[in-house]
Amino acid sequence: MKKKALLLTLTFPVVCILIAICAGRYAISPLEMVQILLIKIGLGGGMVPPSPEAQSVFWQIRLPRIVLAFTVGSALAVSGAVFQALFRNPLASPDLLGVTAGASFGAVLALMFFPPLSLAVKFSSFLFGVAAVFCVHVLAVKSRDRSTAVLILGGIIVSAVFQAGVSILKYLTNTYDMLAQIVFWLMGSFQTATWDSVWSVFLVTMIGTALIAAFSWRLNIMSQDDEQALSLGVDVVKWRIIYIAITTLMVAISVSACGVVGWIGLVVPHIARSLVGSEHRRLIFTSALLGASLMLLMDTLARSLFSSEIPISIVTSLLGAPFLGYLVLRQRKEWLGK
Repeated sequence: MKKKALLLTLTFPVVCILIAICAGRYAISPLEMVQILLIKIGLGGGMVPPSPEAQSVFWQIRLPRIVLAFTVGSALAVSGAVFQALFRNPLASPDLLGVTAGASFGAVLALMFFPPLSLAVKFSSFLFGVAAVFCVHVLAVKSRDRSTAVLILGGIIVSAVFQAGVSILKYLTNTYDMLAQIVFWLMGSFQTATWDSVWSVFLVTMIGTALIAAFSWRLNIMSQDDEQALSLGVDVVKWRIIYIAITTLMVAISVSACGVVGWIGLVVPHIARSLVGSEHRRLIFTSALLGASLMLLMDTLARSLFSSEIPISIVTSLLGAPFLGYLVLRQRKEWLGK
């Protein structure tokens, strides 16, 4: 890894975390942040402690939100890098196989009967995320073709079905309050983050990322050609299922925690690839940190720019859509044959 790329990868998250801690409608100065941390670990003897409000905002509101945004950004970026390798498609992202659409449908269905942060929402989101992937797999088996093109087409079909299901659920909602809650949730937000909701997402993302990184050499091979991978002893179908299962769990639990957040899984792997190349051990590590940092930065903007919070998907779309246009212009010969 180039020294400049390594330095950027390591320092950018630190800068984003510091900005996220200090910025917001209730500002916390860097000095207050240091005092709060020193007092917490028992090294603040003789210091004048910050106000109870500042300490409460730091520990109960700001920090859980930072950890959740950081973790979700990492999960989506790593999943995007894996999908782009598996399907050898630069436009692949976590919603390629209908994972995001399925998880969204499951979460919205559960939201109609259970509180937003309940375990039922997480379980339903994961269950329907897995169901979406299973449907795509069944379509591939029935067509007797498990090629990349068939999986992508299956993902488009399954996504359309689940998106229609979400629309039906919104139509059937019998109260405006519930409809507003569902619509706002679908647009994505970290404002309901609590320590209870953070840990499950954090553990799944860390374990999933570690497993993907540990077997990243297989991604290097599978990103080239199926026949070449088979000749080198890699069971393509088996490992494709394993990678998809891990990323599905990561994406589904992220969706259940904060709603739908687009573009991070598409944009970040390309940025990481431009910094460290296509070797997947480096790419996964860099994507995880950059995805986490960008998500945190976008969330800080979403809650700080105006008096009322902006849904995070609006901010990420403002980043992702222009970047996709840039990619199309830069790679039009390779992608479009022009």
